[in-house]
Amino acid sequence: MESYLHYAHAELALWQYQLKKKPSLGGRITNGVQSKINSWIPDKVHKAITMAVENMVKAVITGSSWIVPKPDVSLSFKEREIKVRSRIKWYRNTASAEGAVTGAGGILLGFADFPAFLTIKMKMLFDIAALYGFDTKDYHERLFLMYVFQLSFSSQQRRNDLIGLIENWEEYKETLPKDLNEFDWKTFQLDYRDYIDLAKLAQLIPVIGAGVGAIANYRLTAHLGKYAMNAYRLRVIE
Repeated sequence: MESYLHYAHAELALWQYQLKKKPSLGGRITNGVQSKINSWIPDKVHKAITMAVENMVKAVITGSSWIVPKPDVSLSFKEREIKVRSRIKWYRNTASAEGAVTGAGGILLGFADFPAFLTIKMKMLFDIAALYGFDTKDYHERLFLMYVFQLSFSSQQRRNDLIGLIENWEEYKETLPKDLNEFDWKTFQLDYRDYIDLAKLAQLIPVIGAGVGAIANYRLTAHLGKYAMNAYRLRVIE
């Protein structure tokens, strides 16, 4: 157990170091390309994606349509992480299959992938939280999921800002708005959309869409799982 804890500490430290790097030249170029691509997409497409993201996020916060898993407090740290990795693998494979199906269906099913894929990722976060022993019926715990999600799908500059909030969550959560309408939904949506658009837009192209959708969903889900694990390690290892 102690050797595994050392391993987790080392992995966590490397993750924190990578998050706190300065934005690279490549990252700045990618952001410029992203902005250019966004300018080519019709406004009605942007609005549809924005609405899907916002509605899903609000559904997660309010919990009106979610079955919240019970926190598991009986496991050791190593046992928790074994189960977390298993759940990430399951959701990763599920998301990959969903991406292949919607990608093969052309542009209409391609658009349907956005809310479906978002649902899969959010449900994974709920399961990971429960496995680490946190009760997502708590409003603050749901907001924590939102910040983990935002940290995962944002630019390097935004990550530099957000990692401090995650590292000092117990203090920061006391300053959070009590009214959901005060939450910065616009930034949340733009971070997410700008991060995934380059990876997902090719999914709308006939013929290659299925392969692109499967690979993109696979990688993005694994990426979110890695970030969620390390964010919760910050809270449980210490």
